[in-house]
Amino acid sequence: VAAELAKIAKHGYAEERLDESDGIQHLFSELFDCANFTGRSGGMYAYEGLGSIYWHMVSKLLLAVMETVKRAEAAGASASVVEALKAAYYDVREGIGFNKTPEVYGAFPTDPYSHTPGFAGARQPGMTGQVKEEVLTRLLELGVEVTDACVSFTPTVLRKSEFLESAETLRYFDVTGASQEVELQVGELGFTYCQVPVVMDMAESASITLHTSDGAIESVPGSVLSADQSEALFKKDGRYMRIDVHVERVMD
Repeated sequence: VAAELAKIAKHGYAEERLDESDGIQHLFSELFDCANFTGRSGGMYAYEGLGSIYWHMVSKLLLAVMETVKRAEAAGASASVVEALKAAYYDVREGIGFNKTPEVYGAFPTDPYSHTPGFAGARQPGMTGQVKEEVLTRLLELGVEVTDACVSFTPTVLRKSEFLESAETLRYFDVTGASQEVELQVGELGFTYCQVPVVMDMAESASITLHTSDGAIESVPGSVLSADQSEALFKKDGRYMRIDVHVERVMD
């Protein structure tokens, strides 16, 4: 609006623009209430969010609840408080698109990371932002955290239903870019971290087994890798071919 008013001023309406510019901009802001229903700071983009669940704000809330869960755990909050926060987390998670039909969601629930045509720049940055929040929350669900340069696997928010009820194949690209497969068994789940496959299962006590490229095995009691082991992962130097993580507690 300010830009258009500046154009009008150049066509002989400089005095009117000086007198009425503030009022016109205020009226525009009041009429469209841009900041409130788009989540943007005073601007509307392509009628974003009209008639649909604003997916990026849901994922922002999801991350905020997850961070609250983690703070509560770190502070030693009571089990009832922590469990209530976890329940709230999954309640918010149900609002994410892949859990909704297009009719309810008001948009396609699953879509590319950004509504960006090949002939132009980013047209829907909220989707790109959503990916960031959901990558963070998913890693925390899987218990992946980095503290003092050490990777740990402590999935306190992971549900037992995530573990496979039938054998599956995990397909991924290794650190060289080559396509690889890992066969997953009943009771396991698989994902990659720094392009290294991580196979997780439930056990009586927590431990980690790292398989190296030369066929050796490194055993780690507990759930935290050393700084040296973590650095090898971060650098993607090819030292590790697979990581088996045995966890002792997950949610029902």
